[in-house]
Amino acid sequence: MLKIKVAPSILSADFADLKGELKKINNADLVHIDVMDGHFVPNITFGPLLVKTIKKETVIPLDVHLMIEEPEKFISDFVSAGADLLSVHIEVIKQNASEVIGQIKSLGVKAGIALNPQTPLSAVESLLSEVDFVLLMSVQPGFAGQKFKQEVIPKIKQLRRRWKGDIELDGGINLTNFRDVIKAGANILVAASAIFSETYRGEREPQKIIKEMKDEGNKIWH
Repeated sequence: MLKIKVAPSILSADFADLKGELKKINNADLVHIDVMDGHFVPNITFGPLLVKTIKKETVIPLDVHLMIEEPEKFISDFVSAGADLLSVHIEVIKQNASEVIGQIKSLGVKAGIALNPQTPLSAVESLLSEVDFVLLMSVQPGFAGQKFKQEVIPKIKQLRRRWKGDIELDGGINLTNFRDVIKAGANILVAASAIFSETYRGEREPQKIIKEMKDEGNKIWH
């Protein structure tokens, strides 16, 4: 039986106190790191050096999400830096998807395939037997704090009907909608603003938000 996992995204963390921020999410299952190159998505974020820094500060597995063009050129760098899970977008590896997935797995980390909201599940159907997890974007990738796209819910349900492995949801997950996402079939929740934003900190600390998502999520599944 799959378990509900919460993967706080450091995209919304306070980088002036990254060590302190990581301590605040020490009950998380994964630390989600969005890597953007300014080409595949209209934003630039982190490189292998930051992954390496985070790896030194936490024992939580690092879930590195490559939102970049030509990811195959950088996979080994991110694995060497400390990635434990690595996902790449089908939109940029259409021609050599199996090769890229094989490259990731050959380095001893879990491989995931990611899809933008408008990309149909048919684009990755042939890869389901090769990957360890599927990452569905529930916002257009590029920036934290976007509103969750409700039209992704049927997509989660459709994937769960044909896929028994981990389904990761990334984008706009918060305390209002996470139950719907879990009921639809997702079991790994990526949350950025909902965990690190000052709006939520005024009411609950990150650890309490993570615990609520996990506890309630597992009740739904069981």
